[in-house]
Amino acid sequence: MLIPKGYRFAGIHCGLRANEPGRLDLALVVSETPAAAAGVFTQNRVAAAPVHVCKERLPRADARGFVVCSGNANACTGEQGLRDARQMAELAARQIGCGPEQMLVASTGVIGRPLPMAAFETGIPAAAKALAPDSSHFEAAATAILTTDTRIKTSFKQVGPHAVAGFAKGAAMIGPNMATMLGFVLTDAAVRPEDLQLILREAVTGTFNCISVEGHTSTNDTVLILANGAGPTLSGGKLTEFAAATTEVCTELARAIAADAEGAEHLVVIDVEGCRNDAEAKTIAKTIAESALVKSAIYGADPNWGRFVSAAGYSGIAFGEADLTLWMGPFELYRAGVPLPFDAKPASAYLRENREVQLRLKFALGTGRCRFYTCDLTPEYVRLNADYTT
Repeated sequence: MLIPKGYRFAGIHCGLRANEPGRLDLALVVSETPAAAAGVFTQNRVAAAPVHVCKERLPRADARGFVVCSGNANACTGEQGLRDARQMAELAARQIGCGPEQMLVASTGVIGRPLPMAAFETGIPAAAKALAPDSSHFEAAATAILTTDTRIKTSFKQVGPHAVAGFAKGAAMIGPNMATMLGFVLTDAAVRPEDLQLILREAVTGTFNCISVEGHTSTNDTVLILANGAGPTLSGGKLTEFAAATTEVCTELARAIAADAEGAEHLVVIDVEGCRNDAEAKTIAKTIAESALVKSAIYGADPNWGRFVSAAGYSGIAFGEADLTLWMGPFELYRAGVPLPFDAKPASAYLRENREVQLRLKFALGTGRCRFYTCDLTPEYVRLNADYTT
């Protein structure tokens, strides 16, 4: 693991998940020195308290870290929720000796329940005592933010002498527009806050905003980036290289979220190309990704390509049938508006036997393109979400 220098990590059990003794549910990440910080957040009009608190504080040049709880979203909790989110940050700031506004906060879990603040009054000091800079503590923090995820999601890149590392969570309530998902990116490079904000926003556009499980934009979606490097501030070509590495980290994390979707048996990669622009390609890809009929066909290994084509057709993007050609994996099924003969048995086997499957739609309209990640729709997804709070 390429752990950025100058950070310490902790993940502990503080009692938020009382019915799951010992499960890690509180993460604390601290920079030893003030760090530039930026964030991108949910576009849901119903936004959680920690989202509002982070928006008030970012971008900035002197952040010291963030505290994250899982099991309780602290969303739709009114003024008390805002006070509680600020109190979480203040408790963490007190432990590391910085101003409350230098700490950021995030939460994930059930909506509409007040935070049990007594758990943080003991849990955050315990997390502060557990802070350490090694990979096992990094993984503990990555574990503590999980809800229904089945595994941690991490990514590491090297940019010259600097490291870029990220961890994320998300398995449902995943829909573009920062959709519940949390992501955190850390680097020991020196980057201006305003550059971080631009780089993160651009990275999110083609990664976290190009995944969907069921299209539900969460109240809590948050991606934070911290850069604590000393020495020359990145600019020019070095800043471009850093931006590319940040995008690679976000891509790997976004893909991991789609692959770990609740109950999913398939990761579905949708490539749309040849549109008038990238925005049109993304609209088509998103429409296909969120179709219950498409997702059900993939789960059932049914090569019913008409569902893919018709979903593109109701996306709202204008095109003629002759403008579209479709592949499912190695099988070309529809060419320039005309169905092609194919053997349904090997096409079905492709869906049944591969954990990752690909749909490719090529239009004859321009150079716009998009890669989008989604999953199939399974009975297990329905069961998990039907029983989520009961």
